Amino acid sequence: MIGIFNDNFPPILDGVALTAKNYADWLSRKGQDVCVVTPYAPEFPADLTYPLYSFFSVPIPGRAPYRYGLPHFDSSFKHLFNTLQFELIHAHCPFTTGMLALRTGRQQNIPIVATFHSKYRQDFEHAVKCRQLVDYAVKRVIQFYEQADEVWIPQTAVEPTLREYGYKGHVEVVSNGNDFVTPEPVIEKMRISMRAELGLHSGQTMLLYVGQFTWEKNIRFTLDALLQISHLPFRFYMIGRGYAESEIRQFVKKHGLDNKIILLGMMQNRELLKRYYAAADLFMFPSTYDTFGLVIREAAAMRTPSVLLAGSTAASEIEDGYNGFMTPNDISKYAMLIKYLMENPDVARQTGINASITLSRSWENVVEEVIDRYKDIIVSHKQGLKK
Repeated sequence: MIGIFNDNFPPILDGVALTAKNYADWLSRKGQDVCVVTPYAPEFPADLTYPLYSFFSVPIPGRAPYRYGLPHFDSSFKHLFNTLQFELIHAHCPFTTGMLALRTGRQQNIPIVATFHSKYRQDFEHAVKCRQLVDYAVKRVIQFYEQADEVWIPQTAVEPTLREYGYKGHVEVVSNGNDFVTPEPVIEKMRISMRAELGLHSGQTMLLYVGQFTWEKNIRFTLDALLQISHLPFRFYMIGRGYAESEIRQFVKKHGLDNKIILLGMMQNRELLKRYYAAADLFMFPSTYDTFGLVIREAAAMRTPSVLLAGSTAASEIEDGYNGFMTPNDISKYAMLIKYLMENPDVARQTGINASITLSRSWENVVEEVIDRYKDIIVSHKQGLKK
């Protein structure tokens, strides 16, 4: 059995949780014996075609909807978990569930694959103001990856971050996929119907953000840029949840932007989310935090180009003006680019088409590659045991 281990799983809807779910979904669809191991969360998906083993967890203060898993305090889970036998474990996080993956791998003498997804230092710096403690936490993260049999990253541009943290081992690039890949005629129908539902007129630009409402995502940068062009005809829809939500709402109210900036909260319905992507003209993502930016690929699949910051890891596969747009880390220049694209919608539409061609790879295609890699790793591990 293949074990997919991660600290988050839907209904928590961040990029890593969705990655873990798509791995498990498509491994199951391809006939693989797979399960998910994750901390308990309310309302796990009811339509899973594989076992999900959850253990006791508590909410993380100030970081809703995230939870901290405590497997050692869950005797029922431990009893059941100890009966499971794995061929390979794939850990998508270096924390509680990742450490559980390592211990299980050692006990069962099986290979461990670990994917490096996030810029963890920024998370630590938000939570802890002591530099020494942050450095220690980063060191522990690297110690985790050093114990894995293979370390994967979702794109080449992630490697410098991993090296900066101190990792010196080998890495493999295994890209993430996209569950929004859709034929063009369907996208156009979605776009027209959704814009009508939202009451957007032909000259009104729809801007979109999907992700965590956290300052690490550079949301304040976006808000300040839009404030500079607030006289223009746009609506900015924000989909997500996070600790910065109340401050975002305060910003919107303070500047009288209630009819321009709409916070929609968490959106569990992926089909509805797909329609928002299709209706949007531009996806706002000036994040310097993200390593991969799965949402950029989701937007691209629905022919919506992203507006990013030059030099950010998330923009590493973007060719400015061809399959996305970039500006320097300058609020005024970002605002002026949005203004230009609002005035030249054909430029944005063509770039969105190019984005769909160059940035969208289906999860089915990715997981077919992953299965081959898993098989090679399992065989190599067994051969190593025989020597």
